[in-house]
Amino acid sequence: MKPDVFRQELAKIGIDLSDEQINQFKIYYELLVEWNQKINLTAITELEEVYLKHFYDSITLATTLDLGKESYSLCDVGAGAGFPSIPIKIVYPNLEISIVDSLNKRIKFLTLLCDELNLENVNLYHDRAETFGQNKAHRESYDFVTARAVARLNVLSELCIPLVKKNGQFLALKAAKSEEEVQESKKAIATLGGKLADEIEISLPFSEDKRYIVVIDKKKETPNKYPRKPGTPNKKPLI
Repeated sequence: MKPDVFRQELAKIGIDLSDEQINQFKIYYELLVEWNQKINLTAITELEEVYLKHFYDSITLATTLDLGKESYSLCDVGAGAGFPSIPIKIVYPNLEISIVDSLNKRIKFLTLLCDELNLENVNLYHDRAETFGQNKAHRESYDFVTARAVARLNVLSELCIPLVKKNGQFLALKAAKSEEEVQESKKAIATLGGKLADEIEISLPFSEDKRYIVVIDKKKETPNKYPRKPGTPNKKPLI
């Protein structure tokens, strides 16, 4: 997907990019490729693949939400090279974005990226999700929390749901649909104060690639014991 096609395909789903936004994505791509030679940010570096599988893919999350009307807060857990939160921020500059990542090298890249893109109201935190979720300054304070990670849903839920404010949402982006994974996570989701609300299937243009967005509503406060100590959610997932 070349940049002009990227713009056309987004227009088809109601997202019209300005010339400035198109330029921001151009700079994003150039910095991503440059920094990827220094630190491992992504295995995908070819221009058309990045625009499709990183930029467009990230923005599909926004199509499930009405982000243009209010200044919502969104926290991206384990964002890596900034996906999905930075592409969404470019499209919806009114959003307040917070990114937490455990690798300081990635935070340094994101700091430079946000400066180069002139993005405001982006907060970057070098921290483990488990300790970040126990921080009173962040716990249960975000309208939306996202994760585009390979961890199973019950693990992601423990890392992310504690950060969602009551009546907010946790949105997990998955590359493959797994009814077994969703079923095994239902008890964990309920324990953490959430409720499975929806599973949305999205097809990427020009490919057979499917994406799945698992939407979890925050119905009540998360018990204080969650998230557990760093490493524990992965070693002993809630079931």
